[in-house]
Amino acid sequence: MRFLHGLFKKTEPLFTGDGLLARWYPLFEAADSFLFDSGRTTGTAPHVRDAVNMKRIMITVVIALLPCIGMAVWNTGYQANLALRALGASVPAGWRGAIMAPIGCDPASLWANLVHGSLYFLPIYLVTMLVGGFWECLFSIGRRHEISEAFLVTGLLFPLTLPPGVPLWQVAVGISFGVVFAKEVFGGVGRNFMNPALVARAFLYFAYPARMSGDLVWTAVDGFTRATPLAVISAARPDKVMDALSITWSQAFLGTIPGSMGETSALACLLGAAILLGTSIASWRIMASMLFGGFGAALLFFLSTSPTNPMFAVPPHWHLVLGGFAFGLVFMATDPVTAAATRVGQWLYGLFIGALAIIIRVLNPAFPEGVMLAILLGNVVAPFIDYFVIQANIKRRMVRHG
Repeated sequence: MRFLHGLFKKTEPLFTGDGLLARWYPLFEAADSFLFDSGRTTGTAPHVRDAVNMKRIMITVVIALLPCIGMAVWNTGYQANLALRALGASVPAGWRGAIMAPIGCDPASLWANLVHGSLYFLPIYLVTMLVGGFWECLFSIGRRHEISEAFLVTGLLFPLTLPPGVPLWQVAVGISFGVVFAKEVFGGVGRNFMNPALVARAFLYFAYPARMSGDLVWTAVDGFTRATPLAVISAARPDKVMDALSITWSQAFLGTIPGSMGETSALACLLGAAILLGTSIASWRIMASMLFGGFGAALLFFLSTSPTNPMFAVPPHWHLVLGGFAFGLVFMATDPVTAAATRVGQWLYGLFIGALAIIIRVLNPAFPEGVMLAILLGNVVAPFIDYFVIQANIKRRMVRHG
């Protein structure tokens, strides 16, 4: 590493000032920042001095996502192997079958589940990073500013919100839309008012609904259908809602159910929340208020009755472990760029998203998952929440001081 660091120092003049390769400085800086920590320090006051810089924040978020990534890989393979056993097949078709043939597709095998799941997750992740990274580099070079480490997080969040069988060309289109139209057109990192990963997911959902919803997309085996628990509930008889589910609450909490790759396990999200809260990276106020808002709205619906809508009969504690509620609570709603910044605003912001997610989920049977839309709408209203909170504080101070 000492030799590599010396090589970077010797070639740095080529990329800075009037150097021959100055136009490509963002790529040089990105590689240097990725491999080595920044040596720049503040020299004069006033400055906020803290060991936590952008690089450390993003790496911490990546570490917090590791439980979800591990569960995404294992559960994708587990669901696929269960489907193959149900169909009486030994291996999947195509090139994945050639890789899995020596290993087998036994759903009881940890190794078989991990390898099979990685054959779906890794291509989606690589396409996301290559295509999204291309747009990041293109805009950074054009604007002559540094490439932000924030895309490392966006590049992980987006694949985790997708079904395992999504076509790779749709992954490329989705991340392109999210990076370009949700972030770069507004000026890049720190200036986007909506979460780019969620915008990319929403674009794919509305542009290609057949590959982002329904019973065919959640298990990575062609021709096998299996609905998510929320879809099962929405189609159940109102008086037999919980009897229609073939899973227990513990299975839903652990995440051994079909769904978007990284959103099924509330336990994995809880481990990620512990890391983010322990390092003070994410706001506990947003997490707590979204939890209270979602649970409160679910409780109100549960105490009500509906002769036609089965979602009213879902107990509140089930709502917290189904769909993307836990994943959105921990990793999406807490995005510091798109969330409310004031303390009171964070409480209102989280309550709004939590309640709205359950309202959409319950009152719209055609759209049983409302977390994505609730967070995006929360991103839109977050500046207004902060504005009114600040104005209220100013008025109180004016009254206090006459």
